[in-house]
Amino acid sequence: MTKRIFQSICLAAAAVFVASLVMSVWVLYNYFSEVYHDRLESQTKLTAHSLANEGMPFFDGLDTYGYRITWIDRDGSVIYDTVNGSGDMANHSDREEFIEAVEDGYGESSRASSILTEKLIYSAQRLPDGTVIRLSCSQFTVLSLMPQMILPLTVVVLLEAYLALQIAYRLSRKIVKPLNEIDLDHPKKDSAVYSELMPLLDRIEMQQNELKEQEEMLRKKQNEFDTATENMHEGLILLNSNGKIISINRTASELLGIGSSGVGKSLVSLDPSPDLRALIGAASGGSFTETVMSIDGLDYRFSASPVISDGETAGIALLIFDITEKEKSELMRREFTANVSHEIKTPLHAISGYAEIMRDGLVKPEDTGEFAGRIYSETQRLITLVDDIIKLSRLDEGAGGLMFEETHLLDIARSAMQLLERPAEKMKISVSVSGDDVTVISVPHLVSGIIYNLCDNAIKYNRENGSVSVLVKDCGESAQIRVSDTGIGIPPDQKERIFERFYRVDKSRSKQVGGTGLGLSIVKHSATRIGAEIEVESVLNGGTAVIVRLPKEKRNER
Repeated sequence: MTKRIFQSICLAAAAVFVASLVMSVWVLYNYFSEVYHDRLESQTKLTAHSLANEGMPFFDGLDTYGYRITWIDRDGSVIYDTVNGSGDMANHSDREEFIEAVEDGYGESSRASSILTEKLIYSAQRLPDGTVIRLSCSQFTVLSLMPQMILPLTVVVLLEAYLALQIAYRLSRKIVKPLNEIDLDHPKKDSAVYSELMPLLDRIEMQQNELKEQEEMLRKKQNEFDTATENMHEGLILLNSNGKIISINRTASELLGIGSSGVGKSLVSLDPSPDLRALIGAASGGSFTETVMSIDGLDYRFSASPVISDGETAGIALLIFDITEKEKSELMRREFTANVSHEIKTPLHAISGYAEIMRDGLVKPEDTGEFAGRIYSETQRLITLVDDIIKLSRLDEGAGGLMFEETHLLDIARSAMQLLERPAEKMKISVSVSGDDVTVISVPHLVSGIIYNLCDNAIKYNRENGSVSVLVKDCGESAQIRVSDTGIGIPPDQKERIFERFYRVDKSRSKQVGGTGLGLSIVKHSATRIGAEIEVESVLNGGTAVIVRLPKEKRNER
């Protein structure tokens, strides 16, 4: 804007200067021409007066000082001329100044010279005897004066140009300065601003207020979006139409190893996976696409959704889900279903077989009791299995509805052990319960189930004349239940798997003792629901100890 104002002022100054110069030259030329004419007229009248008194002797020794004097007779013939003397000259009766002088007593005219750079001025006066005296001189035209004025004009032009440039520069800066110093946040704060700009400043102030409101709203929405995306367990990446990253949350950044410096770069250039490239390509074409990719041994589902605007793909929203646990859960569910079917099928086939033999009368009367006992035993096994499955299913549904209350661990341990005294006596296993009388806030029937199943396993997988002991210990903020046995122990490579459903360390031993393979799974699930931790210490053929640590106060389910 300063440049345009500067140029405008310079152009205006140049135009004014040229116009002033032309007008000045014209006025001055006309003024001096008029003075020149007046002087010529005065000289003519003085010459006429002298000639009328002296006659021809007037011309003797006369210095005309640049004037040409011509004495013309009444008929137009030349009597005497200061240039040609008394020689023959053309008749002057047709000359304009001669005609006016004869008629009016005085006449004048001007004629251009042959070279057009001079103008000849004529002034004629009638004498008393009717003759006419004429004076003429040459006057320079404006065109002839220009070469002589070049130097002074050049000096004047340069001086005025310098002054004009300085004035234009200072004026332009002075005009623009208040505009440049306008505070856009407070446009009407400066009183030096031109009053003509007040409508504009009012508009700017109103727009600034609107922009601040919109900026605050956008910032709030951006903060909400960032907070939401940063706390997502799923990865979220927003791409523009060219596949460049607009936004990436923490989960996706950590998963793909792309930091904040990756924003603005192409995703496929940072992670050139063929599957990812194909996914982005399909989404760019406007199609919703999904694929499963493995990263560091975990399974992730990549879902790419195109963002359509005006019928074209304006961007891509890429969501990344960790489906590892889901896949594992699905696999466990299938395995559990298969195992349940197998475990239930075994006692059912036994019951069906025994019943079929008895139906066909193939059992001797004295053997009927034995077959009935086998059917009863298999039925009890089936009932126990179904009961354990129901327990697991309820535990899988979550901790909702569990009543946390004061739980006396030593009393519950003694009660659980009393239920197992007969199986222990049958296998000649000695049992004992000791320790501190500790009270915790927990779910009594789940704690009882944990102790019962651990003790039941300790008895079943023990040796003849072995022992099982339960020790309850107060550990300050937590309590500890330790169930130890002198049994067969657990191989080191199988310690992590004993809590899997239907997993048995010694399958042949399990068939003999009638285990369902779900006891330790129930223990694990129950411990999770009440916030307890389980640790296993075992030596192969040297016994096993299972330690359960319970918080004294209720914890959130882990």
